[in-house]
Amino acid sequence: MRHTNPHTGVSRIPEPTDAGYYLPIAEHGLIGDLHTVALVGTEGTIDWYCCPRFDAPSLFGAILDRKRGGYWRIAPAGTDWTTKQLYFPDTNILITRFLSSHGVGEVQDFMPVAASGRQPHRLIRRLLCVRGQVTFRVEVEPRFNYGREAHQTHLYERGAVFESPALSIALSSPLPLERSKEGVRARFALRAGQSATFVLENIGDGEEPQHYSEGDTRKAFDDTVAFWRRWLSRSRYGGRWRETVHRSALTLKLLTYAPTGAIVAAPTTSLPEQPSGGARNWDYRYTWIRDAAFSLYALLRLGFTEEAEAFMSWLTERFCERRSTQKGPLQIMYGIDGRAEFPEEVLEHLEGYRGWGPVRVGNAAADQLQLDIYGELIDSVYLYNKYGTPIYHDAWEDLARVVEWVCEHWDEADEGIWETRGGRKRFTHSRLMSWVAIERAIRIARQRGLPADLVHWLSVRDRIYRQIMAHAWHPKRKAFVQHYDTDVLDASVLLMPLVKFIAPTDPRWLSTLDAIREELVSDSLVYRYNPVASRDGLEGRRARSRYAHSGMLRRWRGPGGLTKHSWSSRRCLPTQTT
Repeated sequence: MRHTNPHTGVSRIPEPTDAGYYLPIAEHGLIGDLHTVALVGTEGTIDWYCCPRFDAPSLFGAILDRKRGGYWRIAPAGTDWTTKQLYFPDTNILITRFLSSHGVGEVQDFMPVAASGRQPHRLIRRLLCVRGQVTFRVEVEPRFNYGREAHQTHLYERGAVFESPALSIALSSPLPLERSKEGVRARFALRAGQSATFVLENIGDGEEPQHYSEGDTRKAFDDTVAFWRRWLSRSRYGGRWRETVHRSALTLKLLTYAPTGAIVAAPTTSLPEQPSGGARNWDYRYTWIRDAAFSLYALLRLGFTEEAEAFMSWLTERFCERRSTQKGPLQIMYGIDGRAEFPEEVLEHLEGYRGWGPVRVGNAAADQLQLDIYGELIDSVYLYNKYGTPIYHDAWEDLARVVEWVCEHWDEADEGIWETRGGRKRFTHSRLMSWVAIERAIRIARQRGLPADLVHWLSVRDRIYRQIMAHAWHPKRKAFVQHYDTDVLDASVLLMPLVKFIAPTDPRWLSTLDAIREELVSDSLVYRYNPVASRDGLEGRRARSRYAHSGMLRRWRGPGGLTKHSWSSRRCLPTQTT
């Protein structure tokens, strides 16, 4: 049951601080405790960890700077070994296995999921020797606040404490540690059947490392296995892709912030969108209305109604807020705690993954106008009203206020789904999702008999439809285009039949599908758009980070005609409304 690529044998295993060497992003597994996550490389290094929550400053950030970011490595001594990485079945416990001619060892990485409100956050690494004898090296080199804050290291009989002005971390160790330049290290051998466990946790001022016996950590392991399997047992999916779907569900759960129910778009910041670098490095550790709405749909359809209910409560709080702004009743994104401000900052002292900066924290796109979010929001409310809990009176009154705002502002220019920084335009996708917002609100009102100005809403819905058909359709390209003043294609229009705006057999849609397949498909993946033809105010030749798989194009237009299929991309995940 392997879910990351194996790290195959090499003549020399690079050190975490080797200049220029960065483990491929795909060579990482993910663990977490529903407050934060850690990335674990296939060579045994944790090179991304923010404590105590997703959007906190990094403690280990070597994925963004090998020398200055900080890391925690556990690996065999020497270079004569290979690795492979897998998840313990039906859990988010990650196993990194090391194989050599002398023996086989493994590290079991996990973060116990504490009961509501309990602290601290613990990152546990259990080392086991499966066969023969393995000599391990342990190196812990924290760098607080993205490497901007100095810290003190204190050694104790049971481990070490790393203390900075804002955060103190304790490392519990079963064996003596020695100082390194800014951290600690150890070297020891395990024989078959032996184990050793290290526990990293945040502590209060003046506290020392706790003692954890092997029995304590084994119980933590068993409890964590039980938690994830109990959670996954609620899934209703029983199709042929069960293993893949459940792994995706487990990952989606890891991106959930338990105290509020918010779901982050990604647990990292500033990983490059393009394999050759560029300026498109963003901080995604926030909750996008659009992305979270798609997640709500996925959770509902899989049967995870508790998560959907928690997120819906968070979402309802957002559209119940009354913002004194010209940019609409909603922002495009919020902090996991609901905050609305997170100024964007460039960390000049970090070189970025593989030297491909900039490294950013915060996100200036929060101030953009993106009209499509109202469609994703209200479509999610429609689905939750249908498959979850009926919408309450107060929430409906607030939602109706949002719909009235959309009716007045849908025809404004905006920055669009891709958060471009090249000026506002009349994007087709923004109008499409404005149509969805009003159309779904009409459905809710009719199904529930709720009060609404249906005559006005129907009039605006139909006006949007006619405008898209008249101005987004490009007669010469024989396709729907990115915005009204261009002939550039855009993958976001692939949503049209899935949101029931157009019939999947409509000649205009078939022609658009053919044009996108010819121009935007590359190596089985689909570009968002071509920024050479459509300037977006950013460096870089083409937008390549968020794809739809071109297999959907083949499925949509196969020998038997078009069929509906859902497909996933962080920036363009369609819904199916029935």
